[in-house]
Formats: sequence, structure tokens, C-alpha cells
Amino acid sequence: MTEQPRSSSGPAAAEAVPEVTAVSDATSNEGFLQSIMSSNPYFTAGFGLMGLGAVLAVGRQTLVRASSLAYRQLLVDLEITSKDKSYDWFLEWMSRHPARSSRNFSVETNYVEHDNGSITATFDLVPGPGRHLLKYSGAYIMVKRERSGRLMDLRMGSPFETITLTTLYRDRQIFSKMLREAQSRAQTKQQGKTVLYTSYGPEWRPFGLPRRKRSIESVVLADGVKEGLLDDMTSFLKSAQWYTDRGIPYRRGYLLYGPPGSGKTSVIQALAGHLDYNICILNLAEATLTDDRLNHLMNNVPARSLLLLEDVDSAFSNRKQSSDQGYVSGVTFSGLLNALDGVASADERIIFMTTNHPERLDPALIRPGRVDFQALLDNATPAQIHRMFTRFYNDDKLAHAFVEECIQRNKPVSTAQLQGLFVFHKDDPQGAIAAIHNM
Repeated sequence: MTEQPRSSSGPAAAEAVPEVTAVSDATSNEGFLQSIMSSNPYFTAGFGLMGLGAVLAVGRQTLVRASSLAYRQLLVDLEITSKDKSYDWFLEWMSRHPARSSRNFSVETNYVEHDNGSITATFDLVPGPGRHLLKYSGAYIMVKRERSGRLMDLRMGSPFETITLTTLYRDRQIFSKMLREAQSRAQTKQQGKTVLYTSYGPEWRPFGLPRRKRSIESVVLADGVKEGLLDDMTSFLKSAQWYTDRGIPYRRGYLLYGPPGSGKTSVIQALAGHLDYNICILNLAEATLTDDRLNHLMNNVPARSLLLLEDVDSAFSNRKQSSDQGYVSGVTFSGLLNALDGVASADERIIFMTTNHPERLDPALIRPGRVDFQALLDNATPAQIHRMFTRFYNDDKLAHAFVEECIQRNKPVSTAQLQGLFVFHKDDPQGAIAAIHNM
């Protein structure tokens, strides 16, 4: 008996039909999408641009990283800010080493007034803000000078500036060589000069041009006064370790007192020049000076500088502020004492005070530890008069005659008066002798 095929109308057949239909639908949808994407130019261009953008982004990032790596490996930078001492040295050095590709320049004027009254001015052109290329010791250096429009350099009262030097890493040693050369040149220009500093806000600023150092032999004082001051200062400067070993603050105070014109300021200038020191002048009677600013200034005196407080009696009299000038200083007496030897007072410091009226000074101001050496600079003695005359005219015989005339005059005469007389009769010693009675 022949077996008949089974009917497809069962449940299995019913399930198989939808599966075939779903596969055929997916295939037809995929083909439809592919046909649309391949035939539509907007789809093709969009995916192409996306791919190109991705490639460019990756390439740019790779290039940036590669250039940054190459910069770090091949180049080196040196930054010099305008608040650093080497900033002025470098600008002056650059004026002697012209850049190869400079379009912006700044002018620096050197103004000198000579003793005879004549004036000399020289002009140096230094690279201004911008980029400059120079060659030094066989190496090329890119110089970038930038000026801030918001920040100010309080030391100079000018916009804050930055100089960035860039050269090959292999040539980095020329930075030290260049800075040493700039420093040496700056020191050579100031050799034989004394720099005077004055306070400007919380900073010390050079006052005018450096002065020619005054010879210690040019100051004629009473016997032993100048020698005593010089010996004491020399001994102090050699005793830093001695003070440290004994726990004593390493500072020294000097008081020079006497009538006006007796040479107090002159001997300080001569001592500073002899010891190769500069001078910082602080006016205690300044109306804007406060205790905090005074303490800050006295704790930040430039290196190798004497601090000079002139006419201390004009600021304080018996612990009271003086108003002789029509105004009163903002410094209190206790503030001055604390700045001199308080907890916050600085070490490695030499202070000179001068006064024409020592009797007005409070004993607390001139006690040991604040004033360690006092010297009277009085009116000229016969020995001083003789030495000053021979120094100007080199005539010992006439010097004795001049001293006799001064004695017969029977009036005190200051060294400043004598110097003025000798300058007026610089080539006429007989005229100076005749004019002594008219002083």
C-alpha cells in the first residue's frame, strides 16, 4: 500500500512560513539601504567629510604633540622679569649687541653732568617690545620682549615687562656666559661710583645717576675721628662669624653729631666709597612714612649699602613727633625703636644717624645696641685748618699764616665755610687769607 505524503496544513508548516518571510524582509531592507546610500551623493559626501575631519583632527593632534616634543628636546627658554636685577643689565648688554632682525626699538638716554657744569648725553637703542633675533658666540637666540598692560613694576613705576630668550638646547650654556658678561659690564660702568637710593613706596630706588666715589683722604676731620670710624667699621665687617657664634645681632649703629657744615655727610660718603658700599637715604620726617613701611624698608636694604637717617632730631624730640617742618611724620617713636633693634629688625646692617642737636635725642634712641659708636664732628680746629689749606694750595708757609689769621678772628669756622672760601679763591691763596676776616 502506497504511503501518501503528509499535508502541509499542520502546525509545523504554519510556523515555518513567517521565518522565511522575516529573513526575506531583512534582506530586502538592507539592500534598499545600500542602494539608497550608494545612489545618494549626499550620504556619500557626508561620510567622506566625517572621515576626512577625523583624519585631520588626529593628524593635527599628532603634529602638535610632535612639535611640542621637538621643542622640549631641541630648544630651551630663559625668562628675565623686569623686577630682577639682571633685567637692566641685559637691556644694556643688548644695546651693545644689535639684533639681526629688529623693527622695534626703545631709547635709553645716559645723562651726565660734569663738575665744570657741562652736560653730556648719549643715546642707546635697545630692542623694544616684540621679537628679535641675535647671534652670540656662534649661537642664534630669539629674544621676545613683552610688556604687560595691567601690571606695574613698583620698583621703577613702569609697566611690568618680561624678556624670554630661546635657543637650541645644545647651546644653553651661553645663557650663563651672556649674563656674566652683562653683569661685568654693568659693574664696570659703576666702578668708582656710589649709588644713592631713596625710598619709593615699599621699595628702594636709585636716586639720580651714580656719584663718583669720594676719597677718604678728601675729608679732613679732627685728629683721630676719621681713623676711629674707619677702624671700627673695618673691624665690624670682618666679625660676622664672631657675632654669630655669640648669638649677637650682626648690626652696627653710628651717630655723628655736631654743628652744621662740620662734615657729617661728607665723611659718610667717603666711608661708603672707601669700603665700596652704596648709601640708602631715609627721611624720617616724610609725611607718608609709617611704622610698617619703615620696618619693611629697613629690612630690605640693598646689599652692601649703608642706611642713613639724617637729622633724626627733626623727626622726634623727647619721644614726641616734631612739627618743625609744618607736618608730622606717620612714624611713631616706638616704631622707630622696633625697626632699629626689635624682633623683626634685620641683621647685617650698618646705620648712620646724624644730628645737629644731640641734646634733643631721647636716651632710648642712642643707647648701646641702637647706637654703638658716637663721634663729635665739631667746628674746624687749627690742625684741620692747616691740613685743608695745604690740601688746596700745597703751601705750608702760607698755611701757618692762614691759621694765625683764623685764630685772631676769634670766631668758630666750619669746614664747609673753609671749603667754600678755598673754592672761591682756588688760585689765589693770598686772597683766601685776606678774605678770612670777612666770613
